[in-house]
Amino acid sequence: MLSTLLATTAATGTGGNWSIFILMPLLFVVMYFTMIRPQKKQQKKEQEIRESTQVGDEITTIGGIIGRVVTVKEDSLVIETGADRNKMKITRWAIQTNNTANEKIQAEREAAKAAKEAEINAKKNKKEDE
Repeated sequence: MLSTLLATTAATGTGGNWSIFILMPLLFVVMYFTMIRPQKKQQKKEQEIRESTQVGDEITTIGGIIGRVVTVKEDSLVIETGADRNKMKITRWAIQTNNTANEKIQAEREAAKAAKEAEINAKKNKKEDE
């Protein structure tokens, strides 16, 4: 859209050089809201996941290893993996997801949904009784 507008004004000669000074900042604003801002939001979310990891949480690493957190230190943690309970020391930045936290969030969503449905059913029953 912007490129066609720029090409049109450049080809017809109308608008002069001012169209470039108007369209370039507009292009940067669009790029910011479509590329940079979502990436920063994702990085912030990942950092919160890494900082909120506690002992007993089940995590998945960037390499795909699933394990339960045994020890948490400032910049690393120890996880247990497999039936043999092998222990591995990993750095915090290697955490991709916190499966325990995801399960808690999913359970909260389902409970909220069930409570909302129960409230709706209670209102329906009350109307039918009247």
